[in-house]
Amino acid sequence: MFARVAKYVCWLFALVCVASIPFVLSAQVAPAVKGASAGDIAAKWDIFAGYSYLSPHGTVETRLNYTLTEPFSFVPVNGQEIFSVARYFKKHWGLELLGDIHLQNDFPNPPHYDPRNSFSGGSAGVIYRFKNASTTPFVHVLIGGEIADGPHYQDDNWGPVGTVGGGMDCETSLFKHHMAIRLIQADYQRVYEDWGKGISGGIGNVNALRLSAGAVFHSGSDDATRAVLGLACLATPAAVFPGEPVTLTATVSNLNPRQSAIYTWSGTGVSGNGETATVATGSLASGTYTVNAEVKETKPTRDCLRVIPPQHAACTATFIVKRFEPPTISCVASPGTIKAGGTSTITAVGVSPQNRPLTYSYSASGGSVTGSGTTAVFNSAGAPTGAVVIPCIATDDTGQMATSSTSVTILPPYVPPVQHSQTLCSISFATDKKRPSRVDNEAKACLDEVALDLEKQPDAKAVVVGNSDAGEKANSARQQKAALRNKHITVEDTAAERAVNAKQYLVTEKGIDAARVSVATSAANSQTVEDYLVPSGASFTADVPATTPVDETAVKPQARKPLAARMHKKPVVAAAQKPAPPAE
Repeated sequence: MFARVAKYVCWLFALVCVASIPFVLSAQVAPAVKGASAGDIAAKWDIFAGYSYLSPHGTVETRLNYTLTEPFSFVPVNGQEIFSVARYFKKHWGLELLGDIHLQNDFPNPPHYDPRNSFSGGSAGVIYRFKNASTTPFVHVLIGGEIADGPHYQDDNWGPVGTVGGGMDCETSLFKHHMAIRLIQADYQRVYEDWGKGISGGIGNVNALRLSAGAVFHSGSDDATRAVLGLACLATPAAVFPGEPVTLTATVSNLNPRQSAIYTWSGTGVSGNGETATVATGSLASGTYTVNAEVKETKPTRDCLRVIPPQHAACTATFIVKRFEPPTISCVASPGTIKAGGTSTITAVGVSPQNRPLTYSYSASGGSVTGSGTTAVFNSAGAPTGAVVIPCIATDDTGQMATSSTSVTILPPYVPPVQHSQTLCSISFATDKKRPSRVDNEAKACLDEVALDLEKQPDAKAVVVGNSDAGEKANSARQQKAALRNKHITVEDTAAERAVNAKQYLVTEKGIDAARVSVATSAANSQTVEDYLVPSGASFTADVPATTPVDETAVKPQARKPLAARMHKKPVVAAAQKPAPPAE
């Protein structure tokens, strides 16, 4: 009874599938979702139900009694239902569960011993699909269990089954591309059944061919329907000045990867026929401009049942042409301070934000400016002393101007400062009674400082002024009187000798140029030498009056030698050189 009911149910399901085909075809007259394409299906679930025909082949050695066996062969089974559920974890790979029911009349009339050919079972395995624009071929490999009827009077029995096969789905735009028609599914099955060793028992190794067809429902699609073809436009930059280029970009969305697109642009100054276009803004006035773009697929697409016309989409983009900005300018005078009658260079830096050509002009509140470029020359001739303002003007080719100014300070005529002689150290000659004009070690310390000052000021000179006390002056006076009577008498000028000896040290031991050191004497009453530094431009005679230059040809420098071991008496005339009492 169960087999008979199941058989009628299968027939009813098959009739419903066949009867629905005209309605499926008529539904294609209605407009489909614009831009949809069967090739875009990427469902996660495929649910299949349909009609199946099973043709088993094989024999069962069935025991008729305890001594006699006879082979019985399987025969094709009437079509019954088949269903499957596939879950895809990748675009192509997935897992599949499949079940089928193929029943025959359990009690034929008249009774016979043929196997009853009822096969039903379930399997699981892997499935791999190939995506095309309108069809989806697939292959699968399954293993599972099959319940089959054996020879007459033998109960149904479960056994293992292996399945390998494939098929092809025809994609449609039905239900927004969720529906496909499985044109064919062909499977080879290997079934093993063991009905025991008793009466009507036996072992069956069945090779079966199963042919199926039906409907597939796609569910859980990542993009079950391709959205309407879209187009977005962008103008870069959105705001420009005349002459600056504008780049237009059209970005298409939902374009079938097997399609090409044709772009069309329109608008003032627009040129281009691809994804990008440009606008020549050199002749455009300031304002807002709109550009139109359109994209169209190059060819129609189709699914398994109908041809889908090419899509098209449009968009707009706007940009602004701005007015040129005025220039800016800065200027500087170098040098900023000059002497009367001198010149200064005026440098102007003009900047046009849009790099427009600039011209320059200058003027002055005194004097004159020559030049019309980025540099000019200010001449102070005829200008009063003090600050002179110099305006600088930059003008672009549209007539917009920028002004800045700088100033030059004119100094009054230069009056050099008056230089004066400087007093340096003083040397005492009072300690060495036997050699009163000799430069000793204490004198050297002072003269070393004088040499250092001369090295620091290469353009300065030194004056060494020798002095003698009253006794030395009186002794020199007596020698002069005696020399009038006897020309062989030597007149000693102690003050001059001290000055000459000091110069000799500076020249021979410190390396000072002799031309930079002058010697003189004064009327001072002391056993000293006074040292003076005379800068360039200073007048020693004005700064230190009452000095007398020394005739260096008449006064020879004294060698710096130590005293002899034994002193000899000096000539009688030398006794007259002893210092006399101070004059009144």
